[in-house]
Amino acid sequence: MFGEASGKGLISIEDWSLWRIEACLERARGIFEARRRGEPIPYKVEGKTLATLFYEPSTRTRVSFELAAQELGMKVLSIQAAASSVTKGESLLDSVRTLEAMGVDVIVLRHPLSGAPAFVAGHSRAAIINAGDGMHEHPTQALLDAFTVWRAKGRIQGLTVAICGDVLHSRVARSDALLFSRFGCEVRFVGPLALLPRNPSALGARCFSDMREGLAGADVVIALRLQKERMDSALVPSLAEYAKRYGINSASLALAKPDAVVLHPGPMHRGVEISEEVIESERALIFTQVEAGVAVRMALLMDVVGE
Repeated sequence: MFGEASGKGLISIEDWSLWRIEACLERARGIFEARRRGEPIPYKVEGKTLATLFYEPSTRTRVSFELAAQELGMKVLSIQAAASSVTKGESLLDSVRTLEAMGVDVIVLRHPLSGAPAFVAGHSRAAIINAGDGMHEHPTQALLDAFTVWRAKGRIQGLTVAICGDVLHSRVARSDALLFSRFGCEVRFVGPLALLPRNPSALGARCFSDMREGLAGADVVIALRLQKERMDSALVPSLAEYAKRYGINSASLALAKPDAVVLHPGPMHRGVEISEEVIESERALIFTQVEAGVAVRMALLMDVVGE
C-alpha cells in the first residue's frame, strides 16, 4: 500500500512473522530483567551507527531508541528536522541518503506523512525503522505494549483488549490492533462514533461507541490521547464532556475484569482520557511501558542489524 519496504528494518507490524515477534519479545525479557537487576547487558552491537531522524516531537520513542543503541555499544546521532538541512529545503530522501553516505546503518524515522518510512526504505541501503508515520502505524510501540501485557498477564493469546479514545487518528491503535489480533486476541475499538475508524475489521477489530459494551470483560484497557493536532474540526463537544463519557476512570474501569490492566502510549492528558486515580493505581502499567521501551528496542536493534 505504501510502497516496497526494506526487509532489514521495520515499517509495519505486518512485516514481521509471528515467530519473529515472539523471538524479539523473548529476547527483550532477558534484557528487561537484567536491566532491573542492574546487571550489564551481555549483548553488544559495536561498529554500527544509528540515527534518529524526527520530523515530529517525541520524548519516549526517540530517547528510548537512543538509550537502547548506546547500551548496545552503537554510535548514536540525534537529528531534529527543525535544526537540520530540512529547513533549507532538503528532501526527506536526500536527508536519508546523506546519512547513509556518512555510514549510518540504522535510521529511526518519525514523519507526519503516512508511508514516508516505507518510501525511503525502498530507496536506502540503511535499515529503516518506523517510529510513527502520520496516522498509519507505530510498530515498535505495539511491540512494547505486547511485551508489557505479556509480563503482566503471563500470556497474550486469547485476551480481550479494549483500545479506547481517539482511535481514528491513532497510529498506535492500528499497530496494536494488528499485533494483538495476530495473537488471537479479541480487539475492540471504543470511543465516540466520530473518532472510530470506518473499517475496523481490516485491523482485526470491532467498534463500540458504548463504554459499557466495549469495556465489559476486558483484560487490557489501552487509553489513547485526543490528537487535536490531526483533527480538521471539533469532533467532540468539549474536553469535560469527553472525559465524562469516554475517559478511563475508576467507574469505567470497573466495567472491565477486576484484574484488568491499563496502558497508555503517552503523552497523557490527565483528567481527560485517563484520570489521575487510574494513572496512580496498581493496575496502571504506563511507566512500565516506558521502561520496557528500552529493552524491546534493544532486542529490535539486535534483530535488525543481524546479531
